Amino acid sequence: MNTQRVWFAFFIVLALTLNFGFFVGEIDNPSHHNLYEFFFALIVSLIATILKIGDRSHLGAVLLATSLVADLQLIVAAVIWAYGSQVTGHVSGSVMASIVSLAGGAMLANVTSVILLIAETIQLKR
Repeated sequence: MNTQRVWFAFFIVLALTLNFGFFVGEIDNPSHHNLYEFFFALIVSLIATILKIGDRSHLGAVLLATSLVADLQLIVAAVIWAYGSQVTGHVSGSVMASIVSLAGGAMLANVTSVILLIAETIQLKR
């Protein structure tokens, strides 16, 4: 068993599950979306991106692209959350809807990564 591939797959799937956990709930209700879960989803997504950098295959380039999309959307969501909470003093329903929408886009990018990872695993010969 390749330990590096295990960690690679672990962080890809963990990024998806954390992002999904944050995404679930009423889109405009801030009490349904935990700040810490969002923070961990962003950190794990960044770690998954770093792990994807070393892969020089065509599939590795696509995996890196999907991870960069997820990172970009989560970073923009974090900036919106910080701006909303620091400038206005609280996160309104419309601001939370924007944050959750961006997290949903990142989740789709993570789903794409997991599907590609599963497809690659199925194609491997023993």
